[in-house]
Amino acid sequence: MGGIKYAVHPLFFAVGFYYALTGRIFVFLTYAFTAVLHETGHSIAAERAGYRLNKITLTPFGAVASGNIEGLKFYDELYIAAAGPFLNLAVGILFVAIWWIFPETYAFTDVCAEANFALALINLIPAYPLDGGRILSALLSVKTGEKKAVIICKVIGVLLGVMLIGGFICTLFYSPNPSLLIFGLFVVIGALCRDKENKYVKITRALSEENLRRGMPVKRQAVSAEITLKKLVAITDANAVNEIEVYKSGALLTRISQNQLERIIESGDLYSKLGEHV
Repeated sequence: MGGIKYAVHPLFFAVGFYYALTGRIFVFLTYAFTAVLHETGHSIAAERAGYRLNKITLTPFGAVASGNIEGLKFYDELYIAAAGPFLNLAVGILFVAIWWIFPETYAFTDVCAEANFALALINLIPAYPLDGGRILSALLSVKTGEKKAVIICKVIGVLLGVMLIGGFICTLFYSPNPSLLIFGLFVVIGALCRDKENKYVKITRALSEENLRRGMPVKRQAVSAEITLKKLVAITDANAVNEIEVYKSGALLTRISQNQLERIIESGDLYSKLGEHV
């Protein structure tokens, strides 16, 4: 099972330096932690859908889990994309509740709630690579096809980025707001550079030699040949050696070892039925 690659966008350090100079390092660290929480929401949702996010990029405006919807049905794409923002919204509400019950915590809960609400709302902006852009792309793909959806999302992203940069230019005549410039550049670059590089990868439960040396339990399960590979991934145990008995019409069809299971998941469509591969 491949691990997730983590990356930090250069602008993340630039914004961190800016916050340090202005004496708001606590705010910056809170936003960074909130971004990690945001990424956790995506990761959990992806695991439940039978996929793993193979690259997470920490940006000044949240954790961006880039990916395309090739081979991933749109409702799973929506589920994964929305999980991060909605987890932030839930945590933000939790901090508001803590402040309501314990008013003396306002100095702490205020920043935490603000960070979660801000990241949730920013990431729901319909511009790739933000989650809102991925949600829009998934919805459009159903009606227009993936290629047209990508073009539409790119155009929207570039237009939004140009508007943000224009907003920054306007602030130069009053009170400069560098965040608008940084965010605008981030959106424009994200829209123009969208490609197939960062994909969701299917989960396989590869046996770890280290775990085998310590000893691993064997988990045996009986399933129908009609079960989808996606559901099969969800019920297998990553910390055990899985043995699957496959039944059809109440009769034993075959037995699948851990290694066979990995090969089936690796090569098959997660939405296909197990009986098609045995």
